[in-house]
Amino acid sequence: MSLAHRLPDSGRVDWVDAAKGICIILVVMMHTTLGLEKASGETGWMHAVVAFAQPFRIPDFFLISGLFLSLTIDRPWRLYLDRKVLHFFYFYVLWMAIQFAFKGGFAVMDGESVSSVLRSFAFAFVQPFGTLWFIYLLPVFFVVTKLFRSRPYWLLAIAVVLEILPINTQGISQALGGVFGVTEVHHGWVLIDEFCARLVYFVAGYLFATRLFDLADWARANVMSTLVLLVCWGVVNGALVQFGWSGLPLVSLALGSAGAVAIIVFAALVSRLVAFAPLVHAGANSIVVYLAFFLPMVVSRLLFLKFAPWLDAGTMAALCTLIGVATPLIGYAIIKRIGLGMFLFHRPNWAILPGTPWRRPTGPKASLQPAE
Repeated sequence: MSLAHRLPDSGRVDWVDAAKGICIILVVMMHTTLGLEKASGETGWMHAVVAFAQPFRIPDFFLISGLFLSLTIDRPWRLYLDRKVLHFFYFYVLWMAIQFAFKGGFAVMDGESVSSVLRSFAFAFVQPFGTLWFIYLLPVFFVVTKLFRSRPYWLLAIAVVLEILPINTQGISQALGGVFGVTEVHHGWVLIDEFCARLVYFVAGYLFATRLFDLADWARANVMSTLVLLVCWGVVNGALVQFGWSGLPLVSLALGSAGAVAIIVFAALVSRLVAFAPLVHAGANSIVVYLAFFLPMVVSRLLFLKFAPWLDAGTMAALCTLIGVATPLIGYAIIKRIGLGMFLFHRPNWAILPGTPWRRPTGPKASLQPAE
């Protein structure tokens, strides 16, 4: 059965949304936990959860992102670029500006010059900014995969090699920082590093989408066998992380692939359970959480550290994660209800390429294209 025929009329697949929900929660958890530990100087019990998820957290996000590409990859280039490049560019620039409004404001208050903040802002068009690197890189994957659409397995082979190679672009990143007058650069060029590390999962999601759907169906039909396999995977993944071997060549590829598959089969098991409905909802709106979690995460972290210092670092991180995920979803629901601020999560008409008609809804969302 083709992928198009497996989609429900709503266009949403429950286990896909559940898998995305798991991934976005893990992403928020990672940023929250590591940021809190750095601010407090303590390591909490959430650190172990973040470490366990490290091998598969981002691979699964990109695998899921490539799942439905076969439905759109043959579109004309103009339409494809509008939906897959300009779409994400709009949200990257918008939310980068929002984040810089907060970060830059505090930096200026701390004595940094306005010109230095503006140079950092300009540098963010070359070196993806903070938490937004995912939607910076995703359009690159869409374009590269379309360019290779007649030879997709060549691209997969290239992606496998790139993931295995020990690529280090810190020198390039520092050189680019020098061009923009940004001297505090202590990491590699995210565009290249993450492209090499993650392309294989995106292409695999595109090429093996129907098999992954078959796997989800099998998991639902074989619950006990699936649970046993998940336990075995969890033991192996946890052991390799504990021994510090998860980042080794080939091992990282194996763990990323196995973990992404594990999330899919787990999502298939739980997505129809009422108790996991919030997880499915979070996944269906994962881009909303991804774009907006930074502010409630930072604010809640500061408040907990100031007014609840008796809480241990792990519990504090768990509460901040919950707030970081829930607040954007609540805010989005309010925005949809009142019809104001829709541009934050829906692309307006002026940001759509002429000649690429969009089937728009009616009501307050009529002139906006959703972020996802």
